[in-house]
Amino acid sequence: MLTSRQRSFLKALASKLSPTMSIGKEGVTESVIKQADNLLEARELIKISVQRGSELPSKQLIDEVADKLSAEPVIAIGNNIVLYRRSGRDVKHIELP
Repeated sequence: MLTSRQRSFLKALASKLSPTMSIGKEGVTESVIKQADNLLEARELIKISVQRGSELPSKQLIDEVADKLSAEPVIAIGNNIVLYRRSGRDVKHIELP
């Protein structure tokens, strides 16, 4: 569970990110989860764009996606959601305050 200070730190980092993937009208499919899982392992912090035709708005999707990925929901704002999960790989980890 992220503290409010850690969440604020991650929001600031995410503001500079471009969406790395999108969720379309099919919603949260197995391929979406697999792609997001791979991105989280490589980057730890990802921004996902939710397309207008999606079955659910971003504020409802963030919890579903985070739960399936064992990730921490950072923020859902507009058509974007941001997720964080510490990588198990040997990568440069994001140091949380």
